Amino acid sequence: MPTLSTFFGIIIRMWHDDHPPPHIHVEYQGFEALVDIASGRVSAGDLPRKVAAIVQEWCLVRQR
Repeated sequence: MPTLSTFFGIIIRMWHDDHPPPHIHVEYQGFEALVDIASGRVSAGDLPRKVAAIVQEWCLVRQR
């Protein structure tokens, strides 16, 4: 799976032809989650609260 970004120990990956809705795969210190690109919210899995907030901001900034 291609890596889009790595920062603060957070790894963000995405398949170009993955199932809908559009989402990214996020890994952080043993946590894994699917995050909706449009809202930046965790749709499956689990992330620490602060990491989820950072990833949400990452998604929202890249929509502009």
